[in-house]
Amino acid sequence: MYVIVETGGKQFKAAKDDVLIVEKLDGEVGDSVELTSVMMVVNGGNVKVGSPFVKGASVKATIERQGKAKKIEAFNYKPKKNVRKRWGHRQPQTHLRITAVEAGK
Repeated sequence: MYVIVETGGKQFKAAKDDVLIVEKLDGEVGDSVELTSVMMVVNGGNVKVGSPFVKGASVKATIERQGKAKKIEAFNYKPKKNVRKRWGHRQPQTHLRITAVEAGK
């Protein structure tokens, strides 16, 4: 059984014992989180699609790690003007381990 869950404006396929890397969620390492934005539940050949979410369905997970993604670097310059600008960004992210998937009604 697996579900399609939405968090941080993105959709993820999740099943029990999977590890998801999502946009940063509030909480400390070891805290439990419940995601209720379940868009689809697939249990063998039985498929439930929500509009937009499946009622009663939820995903329970624990926070394994709070961290940052790899650095994205960018560089701008204007030729012949001696103008150069370099910057970078590291997006905060949360690693979730899925502990339970509830199918709902």
